[in-house]
Amino acid sequence: MNITEVRVKLIHDPRDKLRAFATITIDDCLVIRDLKVIDGGLKGLFVAMPSRKLQERCPACAGKNSIKARFCSDCGRRLPEQRGEIDQRGKVRLYADIAHPIRQESRDAVQREVVRAYHAEVERSQQAGYVEPTFEGLDYHQYGSGEG
Repeated sequence: MNITEVRVKLIHDPRDKLRAFATITIDDCLVIRDLKVIDGGLKGLFVAMPSRKLQERCPACAGKNSIKARFCSDCGRRLPEQRGEIDQRGKVRLYADIAHPIRQESRDAVQREVVRAYHAEVERSQQAGYVEPTFEGLDYHQYGSGEG
């Protein structure tokens, strides 16, 4: 696996652990968007793979609802208390990866390249005349304008 491009969109909200979004290109032929660079505190930065929020259907009307919802958003009925799969920590899984590396070496390579690109983008952002990279067609603007 050869990561041929990494693009980083910084997030400028010090109250949030999310530091950036990243897009990687593998072998100039496959793009993976929505990787997240997250501040893990004492453990440092880590890269979370793109994921989606898990949902379950209401037993009464079959409407889709968040795993954490207590009432159906379609029919208003109370939902069963114990829903969703349990992860290795014994907690209910709220998200599922959309794309992820199969081997640890691949995960390490993605993390190494994305974190390297993140630090490079942070350095660029501190220079006069810095212009943020654009991510056409993506909704990253909702996380802030980059002025912070």
